[in-house]
Amino acid sequence: MAEMNTENEILDILDIADSIDDGSQQYLTFELDSEHYGVEILRVQEIKGWGSVTSIPNTPEHVCGVLNLRGVIVPIIDLRLLFGMPFNAYTKTTVVVVVKVEGITDRILGIVVDAVSDAYNVHPDMISNAPDLGSIVDTSFIKGIADIDECMLMLLDIDKLLSVEQIG
Repeated sequence: MAEMNTENEILDILDIADSIDDGSQQYLTFELDSEHYGVEILRVQEIKGWGSVTSIPNTPEHVCGVLNLRGVIVPIIDLRLLFGMPFNAYTKTTVVVVVKVEGITDRILGIVVDAVSDAYNVHPDMISNAPDLGSIVDTSFIKGIADIDECMLMLLDIDKLLSVEQIG
């Protein structure tokens, strides 16, 4: 678990390769409730330490509010609450990962996570399919699961997870 001292410090210390020629994709990993998740690192715009946000009335519980990032108003989503996990008080390791979401219209969103962990190169051979939990549980936003360093890493499809239909 990495502690944020300054904005984008994590991105600065991660060794982000310009290109990976074996077909691997690089994922930024983070923690939620001791579980590990990953998003394509090329979608990450910025990592910020948790700060206050401006609340918006009548929004779903998982929408924390908005943040002004250099003139761009960015909605901030608490990923714990979006996943149905209990709220956890924000600590000094809590960060906002600002990601680019592609869809009908591209947009920038921030997701609140417990902590940023590391970056990994994940080859397609390392990825297992997401579990089929039937029609009761929607797992379409999980690209797959990779076993890395003896932990299960859920690779998220950020476009499906943070689509307009999904977050409201």
